[in-house]
Amino acid sequence: MATAKKVASPGHGILAMDESNATCGKRLDSIGLENTESNRRAYRELLVTTPGLGEYISGAILFEETLYQKTSKGPSMVDVLNKQGIVPGIKVDKGLVPMANSNNESWCQGLDGLAQRCAEYYKAGARFAKWRGVISIPAGPSMIAMRDTAYGLARYAAIAQAAGLVPIVEPEVMLDGDHEIDRTLEVAEATWAETFKYLADNKVLFEGILLKPSMVTPGAENPNRSTPEQVADYTLKLLTRRVPPAVPGIMFLSGGQSELEATMNLNAMNKSPNPWHVSFSYARALQNSVLKSWQGEEKNVAAAQQALLKRAKANSMAQLGKYDPSVESADADERVFEKGYVY
Repeated sequence: MATAKKVASPGHGILAMDESNATCGKRLDSIGLENTESNRRAYRELLVTTPGLGEYISGAILFEETLYQKTSKGPSMVDVLNKQGIVPGIKVDKGLVPMANSNNESWCQGLDGLAQRCAEYYKAGARFAKWRGVISIPAGPSMIAMRDTAYGLARYAAIAQAAGLVPIVEPEVMLDGDHEIDRTLEVAEATWAETFKYLADNKVLFEGILLKPSMVTPGAENPNRSTPEQVADYTLKLLTRRVPPAVPGIMFLSGGQSELEATMNLNAMNKSPNPWHVSFSYARALQNSVLKSWQGEEKNVAAAQQALLKRAKANSMAQLGKYDPSVESADADERVFEKGYVY
């Protein structure tokens, strides 16, 4: 519970940098770099060594490779994070695979051997874990897919807690589709109802988990965009109806929103008091500007780190409900949505 409270501390959120090596390779390819271990390390090192990052970031989710990597100067990535007061976390699922006899739905693998892996990750310095299941609205979603996602998350959470890791529970309702915001709310409510049922059935301690939900928005292909106030209204309605106040932190994923959208929506949710710490666990919405600034060049590292610090500070202010969008550039509103996104 102490770890959950530390991660969910005022003005702080999570840097999600747990992309698989294949997905990290896509990021590197976008700036003309090969997907090599040394390039992945250089990029991830840039992130974790950003001076002052711990002022706004309380946790960092790592991919397994990163958990065991050392920086170019010798200390491990984990040691660098701990020195900044940032809690290291670890992605423990093994990715999505197609669900048989479904309409292009998926299920998440990784429960086999999870207890042993969690014990090893704890020894390596991880103190929280993450498991991502996905729900596709255009694909249905079917009740069997929804229940499988919820059950997998609950089994993982119970195993992680037994190993001393705080589980981040992430049933992502994908942005794919042209549906209205009311349809997203309907599916999200059903998903979270199943998720908390199975969490309770598996005797998961609610005070010792963190949630990583999607915000309630229209489908990404819907031409009608919602205002931050509408997104906040619908999303808080979902949380109030489905999430017990015992849960210490709601760490939203950005899910392909632009950097600006993700920050403005979070800020709107924190304009009123909430029974939980409502914050962020962003990947693309923290890293998009960083990659553009870096371009794989050593001479650009300081500028890229400043870009990360700027986004982290903006979201820190949004967590406090004090964000001012007038300081943003037009680039911050660039959408990073990918249909059928695979982490």
